[in-house]
Amino acid sequence: ALPICYGLKIEWWIDERKDYQKSTRAAIRYLSDLYGQFSSWYLVAASYNMGENGVRRLMQKHRTNNYWSLVEAGALPDETSSYVPKIIAAMLIAKAPRLYGFRDLDYHQPLIYESAIVPGGTDIINLASFLGVSDRYLRDLNPELVNAFVPGSVRSHSIRVPKGSMLAVAKYIQLQAKSEIARA
Repeated sequence: ALPICYGLKIEWWIDERKDYQKSTRAAIRYLSDLYGQFSSWYLVAASYNMGENGVRRLMQKHRTNNYWSLVEAGALPDETSSYVPKIIAAMLIAKAPRLYGFRDLDYHQPLIYESAIVPGGTDIINLASFLGVSDRYLRDLNPELVNAFVPGSVRSHSIRVPKGSMLAVAKYIQLQAKSEIARA
């Protein structure tokens, strides 16, 4: 198994960095830790882009803890010195898209799902077929399952399933358990 980073499990079967909810919570914890180190959101964004050790070295070398002074001195890589203004621009646009010329946006509907606990060994593709949904849809709901399979090495795992399908999921699990018993 690979290491756990900010609470995210990273293994051959499961990579929770791909789970949008878990990775967002981990990123928030990381950004909070960076803010605790730098006390500047500009430096936080720069360190998120190029690494906190690199930012810390540049701060020591140039004897400043001011992001804009580092930019002015040409200390930061070009990518990093333009990253922070891009983040600021994205925030401003997100708050008032029409003000910046973004009209007729096609907003995506949030995913509607329920969470189900399934046993290790659950095959997401077979489950999708049983539920009558595309395997792509079920995989998109569960991007952390790298191989579309809950590893048999875990007792259970929480997955996302289409809203209203909990009874069918329970039936699938029951049928799989009976099949396992019959094979034993």
